[in-house]
Amino acid sequence: MIDKSVASVRAAVADIGDGASVMIGGFGTAGMPDELIEALIDRGVGDLTIINNNAGNGETGVAALIKAGRVRKIICSFPRQSDSHHFDARYRAGEIELELVPQGNLAARIQAAGAGLGAIFTPTGYGTLLAEGKETRRIDGRDYVLEYPIHADFALIKARRADRWGNLVYRKTARNFGPIMAMAARTAIVQADEMVPLGSLDPETVVTPGIFVQRVVALGASVARAA
Repeated sequence: MIDKSVASVRAAVADIGDGASVMIGGFGTAGMPDELIEALIDRGVGDLTIINNNAGNGETGVAALIKAGRVRKIICSFPRQSDSHHFDARYRAGEIELELVPQGNLAARIQAAGAGLGAIFTPTGYGTLLAEGKETRRIDGRDYVLEYPIHADFALIKARRADRWGNLVYRKTARNFGPIMAMAARTAIVQADEMVPLGSLDPETVVTPGIFVQRVVALGASVARAA
């Protein structure tokens, strides 16, 4: 019987070790898997490479991970906003490395990893500092930059509902990067608001099929499972 559910967030992240690359879903705080991040902080691991849309908000989520000194490098599209003070302080002190990726390129490179592509050509960044040292090519009269896929050891994702096979449904814009990160990581770990019986999710509403998910932890009360 396939059952990808785990008992706790601590158990879900138990094999994430020092030096791991971790994709974290969320657009700002929308869809941020805060409980999984807190469990990761409690694990005490460090030297992490984090792939996220931004570099943290306030005191929770990715910001808390940075504050705890666990992040060696962050790959993101939007590192600074009014409440990204923990990233700002560590970056100015030379304690964290930044790889800045335009948001469309970030999504496209993660998608390329999930699709098994070797590389992509994108017009975004051509003629700027972001293209320095990279291969360029003119295609049908337009200039492009060669970019490589972004893979990760793990992805931490938040979903609205899940079943024990790992099929996922998201809540509105909390969906954001979750589906493509699940495809691009070797191990996708999901915190779900609700675990529902197998077969109760309408297949037409399933965004992430269970084939891309390895673990699910339910944060709310689980519904009695079907056999």
